[in-house]
Amino acid sequence: MNITQINTAILQSGFTNDELTSIIDAVKFARARLTDANKRSLRIGQGVSFTSSRTGQTISGTVRKIAIKFVTVDTGAGLWRVPANMLTLTEKEYA
Repeated sequence: MNITQINTAILQSGFTNDELTSIIDAVKFARARLTDANKRSLRIGQGVSFTSSRTGQTISGTVRKIAIKFVTVDTGAGLWRVPANMLTLTEKEYA
């Protein structure tokens, strides 16, 4: 099943409020697992990139701190607190 089929099934089905709540909880759980997996793959000094929600630009930097929800990224022009699930690893690695 692809994402279009899932969206169509949700929109066209007569799910109850409890069933929709269950679907939402499953999505939140899956998203949290992806975030945790991404956080475990990060190391301090590793190169990462992300897309700024303010400007839409792709910004690159290095990981300076890994916290519970956010990762501090040094871009050279300043520090950004970025959710772990928004980060993509790059080839660069810094000491």
